[in-house]
Amino acid sequence: MSLERNTPLPLPSGVLWDMDGTIVDTEPYWIVAEIELCESFGQTWTHADGLSLVGNGLAVSAAKLFERGVDLPLSEIIERLTTRVVEQLEIAVPWRPGALELLTELAAAGIPQALVTMSFERMANRIAELVPGQPFSHIVAGDHVKNSKPHPEPYILGATLLGVDVTECVAIEDSPAGLGSARTAGTVAIGVHHMVDLTSDMGFVILPSLAGVTAEDIFSLYSQAQEARA
Repeated sequence: MSLERNTPLPLPSGVLWDMDGTIVDTEPYWIVAEIELCESFGQTWTHADGLSLVGNGLAVSAAKLFERGVDLPLSEIIERLTTRVVEQLEIAVPWRPGALELLTELAAAGIPQALVTMSFERMANRIAELVPGQPFSHIVAGDHVKNSKPHPEPYILGATLLGVDVTECVAIEDSPAGLGSARTAGTVAIGVHHMVDLTSDMGFVILPSLAGVTAEDIFSLYSQAQEARA
């Protein structure tokens, strides 16, 4: 992706990243964990069931699994799911195309970055540790907020931790719930197609992939969004 420019671009004050499905392709890992947990209680959970939860908070997922017949406290369901996903990550980390390269470019350009995920802190910390250069100044995890995506609280908190105005931030997301959170918070919300369908009205722009997307491209999209707001 290459967006031409003739004049210096205004830079975002921060970039706020979703994690699952945006930086790492962990959604299949979550679905495996959900299927295994349901089957251990003699219940059925399908791939489509898993897709219906993409982008939502773990409390929502745990409640759905409990309703399906996983007879455990919600906190224990979350713990078991997280443990199983982390186990899979220790075998292989499925980075999404272009994500690491863009993270590195934004860091080199001096743009503050935060991770805003509905995964819980121990998993978010593990992924953040594995990102080369460790570019995240702050992490907002699912157990840090009262309201999960699509509520705007996670992205508002991410900008607050960076010490910047949320309306001067770019958010990068792969799910309708995440884009709803980012957009309602006031960010320039950029969607990236992955496992669930995204429509053009969900964000400022919807990209097919981050492969080949540069920091300069992000700056250009941010500039276009701010011009459209003016």
